[in-house]
Amino acid sequence: MISEDRAAVRPPVLRPGDTVLLVSPSGPTSPERVARGMELLTGWGLRPVPAPNAYARQGYLAGADELRAADLNAAFADPQVRGVICTRGGYGVQRVVDAIDMAAVSRDPKVVAGFSDITALQFALWRGARLAGVHGPGAAWRDERTPLRSAESLHAALMTTEPVTVAAVPGEETFPVRVPGHTTGTLLGGNLCMIAASIGTPDLPDLTGAVLLVEDVQEPPYKVDRMLTQLRRAGALDGLAGVAVGQFTDCADGWETTIADVLTERLGDLGVPVLGGLPIGHGPGQLTVPVGTPATLDTDAGTLTVAPAVV
Repeated sequence: MISEDRAAVRPPVLRPGDTVLLVSPSGPTSPERVARGMELLTGWGLRPVPAPNAYARQGYLAGADELRAADLNAAFADPQVRGVICTRGGYGVQRVVDAIDMAAVSRDPKVVAGFSDITALQFALWRGARLAGVHGPGAAWRDERTPLRSAESLHAALMTTEPVTVAAVPGEETFPVRVPGHTTGTLLGGNLCMIAASIGTPDLPDLTGAVLLVEDVQEPPYKVDRMLTQLRRAGALDGLAGVAVGQFTDCADGWETTIADVLTERLGDLGVPVLGGLPIGHGPGQLTVPVGTPATLDTDAGTLTVAPAVV
């Protein structure tokens, strides 16, 4: 078991010419969308290669558990592969994280990028190898949701060693969610549903002193309330340094209580700074942030600044 105070392992920055394996550890994807992602990655000088089972399908999964685990382990074991980019989220990665060869991850750390269900993979890699990761769009690219700014943000997080700063956007539905303050801590988290689903598993990290990132999609306010309440009752939010609130997309359900109301109520009395309106998540203009590295949350400036995931 890795001690909670061990520093993050930051993998090497991606460079032109590097091979990145495109894996589908969760839900099935389409070659057409991945082709657009490969076009972008190739334009950055990278060599994107779909994993052998990247387009497999088994109901709501991208193939059988054994196939998805095999692609992940092949990526971590192959010295020619320098980065691992998930095609999409969906559901299913929790079913295979216990089969990941963490010794291989530790021997040759590689940057892993993705979001949504991939939060569970990044939690597992943090637990098993203290690997910092990248929370950003997958390779199944949609230009209408992730325009040029989104592509530039992912590029910067993967291929530069500069800190990442994301500013709150007044147009975001979660922008009113704010508790004043300035704080620092390791940025951990991502998709709220996957954070809550990690309670009781070995993978939910100790969030003491951390800045927790939360975002979600198509979860009505009462379900968001339920997940946050579960985290509170489990003691998972005790000792937080702050909360960075991303996009809660398509979460309205017709009740007069809004998603901003719920987030303010369930996060506002934790006694820590909270900053909403960050364009991180499932919404239009999604930006990329490292996870597992030091972050500063400044509600006066309306910014989240995160140290790079790569060196």
